[in-house]
Amino acid sequence: MWKRSLSAGYTCYGCRSVGPKRLWCYHAVRSCSAPALPAGRITARQAADLWERHFAERGVTEPDHSSHYILAYLLGAKTIESLEQEKLTEFLSPEKTEQMWKLCSKRLTRMPVQYVIEEWDFRDLTLKMKPPVFIPRPETEELVELVLTDLQMKPGTEVGTQETCLEVGCGSGAISLSLLKSCPQLKAIAVDQSQDAVDLTGENALRLGLQDRLQIHHLDVMKDAETVLSLCSSVSVLVSNPPYLFSEDMTALEPEVYRFEDHAALDGAVFTWRWIPDTLLSFNGGWR
Repeated sequence: MWKRSLSAGYTCYGCRSVGPKRLWCYHAVRSCSAPALPAGRITARQAADLWERHFAERGVTEPDHSSHYILAYLLGAKTIESLEQEKLTEFLSPEKTEQMWKLCSKRLTRMPVQYVIEEWDFRDLTLKMKPPVFIPRPETEELVELVLTDLQMKPGTEVGTQETCLEVGCGSGAISLSLLKSCPQLKAIAVDQSQDAVDLTGENALRLGLQDRLQIHHLDVMKDAETVLSLCSSVSVLVSNPPYLFSEDMTALEPEVYRFEDHAALDGAVFTWRWIPDTLLSFNGGWR
């Protein structure tokens, strides 16, 4: 699948997309020429196969999944496998053909598919995706399952009853929104140092109708620790997906990650190993 992991599974409720600096940037991308628009008509399957070959020739990772996801998106489906075979053998309209070429040309620059089609599924949600906001990984879904299990184990209450969750480093809002969707009684507070992330979380909350149970704050927890802690009087659950790379490892990342995703969401040595022990573990608020 396209949803490949960049790290091992998470084993604790840490923090992800907040770092000491706003480091993301778009790096220069080598010019990659796209194949010319076909002179005649082309079927959906032919278009997908053509772009799969071109991606492979240009060294784009997972060329088959890249072309298939883009085509499925254009045809209103989640995956190419969910389309009827008749749909794949139909000729694309000139408009669809042009759209396919535009989106695949973006992928040719190594832009992640999630940013190309501007959406991605996370558990039972379809989330809006925008660069440079961190793209949720499959392990993040496992983290949500751990939190839900923890909530279910609390004696004497229904899942999420009278609970408020704090997410540090909300990114696209995937964790908080997934928890809110699964727990109708739950409320959540989400913070992130990136205004892009705060805006995208708000947009996704509105799209999903979950905005009334979610507070979103633009805060850098390295600089605004006291403000973050002031939000925590009613918080009993802390959840986050921490940065997991050291600075010296950043340049070894695939272009899809290094060129397009927020570096502060990935480079987390200072945040993960200093802020969590010094701030969270010293707080006597009764975290779960």
